[in-house]
Parts: sequence; C-alpha cells; structure tokens
Amino acid sequence: MIAIFNKFRIGLLPIYVLLATLTASVTLVSCSKDDELEIQNDFPFDVNVMPVPKDVSNGQTVEIRITIQRTGNYSNTQYFLRYFQFDGQGTLQYYNEPPYQPNDLYQLPTEQFRLYYTSTSTVSQSFDVWISDGFGNEKQISFQFNSSD
Repeated sequence: MIAIFNKFRIGLLPIYVLLATLTASVTLVSCSKDDELEIQNDFPFDVNVMPVPKDVSNGQTVEIRITIQRTGNYSNTQYFLRYFQFDGQGTLQYYNEPPYQPNDLYQLPTEQFRLYYTSTSTVSQSFDVWISDGFGNEKQISFQFNSSD
C-alpha cells in the first residue's frame, strides 16, 4: 500500500510544479507598473468675460470682469496673466496695483477678478490677454475699443 501511495505522490509532482509556476506568473503580471494609480492634476479651464463697451475716449477707464472656470479642482493650480497691445495706447492693471507691462507674466491671486484698461490714445485700440496655468493650458482673450474722441 505504501508503494502505491509513493508512486501516486511522485506522479502528482509535475502538476504541483505547474500550479506553482502558474500562480507565480499570475502574481507577477498583476503587479506590473502599468496599472499604477494615475492622479490627474492638469485640468483645462475656460475664461468668461462680462461684456465691455465698444467705444472708449482718451483718459477713460473700462472695467473688464473675468472669471476662470475650471473643469476640475486641483488645489495647487496657479493662474497667470500676460498681455500685448498691438494697436493704440493704454494701460492695463489689476485693481489698484501698478499697470502691467506688455508681455510680462503676472500671477493671478484669484479666479474671479477685474482688470482696468485706461485709454491713453485718440485712435482705436486693440490688445490680447493670455491667461495660463502652471500646466501649459492657455486661453487668449482679444479686446478692441473704438475711439470716441
């Protein structure tokens, strides 16, 4: 009887080895690095601008209300503003801060803010405002004012 048992046990050895190999393979494949948890921190955004007047006279200040609307919420997102004026002359500033310099990058402290454009020209004026985040997303807003002088 013991001889039959020993013979049966030796016959099961290849099956045990095959099961151990199969278990090890499944374990290694299921732990691959391709299945890592991905954390998204790059959220595109939209920019909403309240309507502004079409005409502006020399010395007049126009209020521009802007709201950044995120598609997701990542707490460390920072937004930046830069502008370039290509027609006419004027100054753009954030509340009571010093006027912005064209093509310089300025950090925006909030997602809802007001800019103030003051005309210093008697001709039509045009400028673009770019709002970007720290992840490379960027939106362009164009403004054009006709001279009312």
